[in-house]
Amino acid sequence: MTSATLFCFAHRGYQQRASENTLQAIGHALELAVGGVEIDVWNIGGQLLVKHDRRLGRLIAGSELITEMRPEALRERPLPCGNLVPTLREVLELVGNSAQLNIELKGPHCAALLAREIRAFVHDRDTSYQQYIVSSFDHRQLYECLQLIPEVRRGVLIAGVPLDLAACTAPLKAYSLHTNVDFVNTDLIADARQRGLKNFVFTVNDPNDLILLATQGVDGVFTDEPQIVLDFNARTAAKRVIVNSGVQQA
Repeated sequence: MTSATLFCFAHRGYQQRASENTLQAIGHALELAVGGVEIDVWNIGGQLLVKHDRRLGRLIAGSELITEMRPEALRERPLPCGNLVPTLREVLELVGNSAQLNIELKGPHCAALLAREIRAFVHDRDTSYQQYIVSSFDHRQLYECLQLIPEVRRGVLIAGVPLDLAACTAPLKAYSLHTNVDFVNTDLIADARQRGLKNFVFTVNDPNDLILLATQGVDGVFTDEPQIVLDFNARTAAKRVIVNSGVQQA
């Protein structure tokens, strides 16, 4: 039995209740009082828009590459829930200081825009840089973020098990390593922990995986089903209370 709870990032908001990466989906996640929300951003014509796919077709009709569209044209097409593609600024305003926000850079040329957006928002709202994590599979952009906005923590995304384990995080002065659940590896987790990193795993939607990951010492997960993580944490906390009560009585 594990006594560890898991930090919960709602992956693209609560996408079981509204279209992913929309203000409505993010709002539903915040209603659950999750610890964090994860979103994806692209540089579309000089604006950071919140969307996952590089091409239309899955959630929005069409087949265009979104990087070849005007931001106004992309933002006028509704998603299945009726919401429109939001800007990063709109998400920052909605989340406020209610949860941590993990911003994944999906496409090229996002780092400078991200630095400008977050600096402006923190200045305008007098909030903390420590509320944010910027992550990406594009480690060059993470390095650019280190140069431009070192106050924001960096999460290094990987999809496999590198030969040198978590060594790629060192030049990025990373805060966390974000690992694909299909490639969770005890040596990788241990190496990241030894380097002082948080271990976050994506995308975890099975309660049995939560038990396994907590046992392995993972710090948190990205999930499409935040309620299962909150329920897992509640059960774990209740068991801890029972165990502690038994120890005190003994």
